[in-house]
Amino acid sequence: MLFRWIANWRKAPSLGARGEAAAARFLRQLGYVIIARSDRSKLGEIDIIAVDGRTVVFVEVKTRSSSDAAHPSEAVDTHKQAKLTRLAISYLRRHNLLECKARFDVIAITWPAAAQTPTIEHFLNAFEPAGQYQMFS
Repeated sequence: MLFRWIANWRKAPSLGARGEAAAARFLRQLGYVIIARSDRSKLGEIDIIAVDGRTVVFVEVKTRSSSDAAHPSEAVDTHKQAKLTRLAISYLRRHNLLECKARFDVIAITWPAAAQTPTIEHFLNAFEPAGQYQMFS
């Protein structure tokens, strides 16, 4: 049991975890204040929640080792957008922030195995709220 714990403790972070950490650093450099990472609820998980000026920003991070199959941002389809909208509304309700401006950004990261640093693309206001919550501001 102890040896398994040590092996897991020493394990390198996953590509997704490294991508989310890089995205958080990137956003901080832009002046965003990170208020939550990997925020989980019974509905799912929001990668990063930040504040940009007076706007709450829900950030979906997609990291790939290459864009041969498809660009990382293409994984944020309409189904994912509707799920993120539900998660955002839930977060805003839980924290009494329903009156705040909010938006959805997507950060697409391509990080080849041999590269020291990734290519980061930031899509501001990447999509409008989807699903039954389209009146969300």
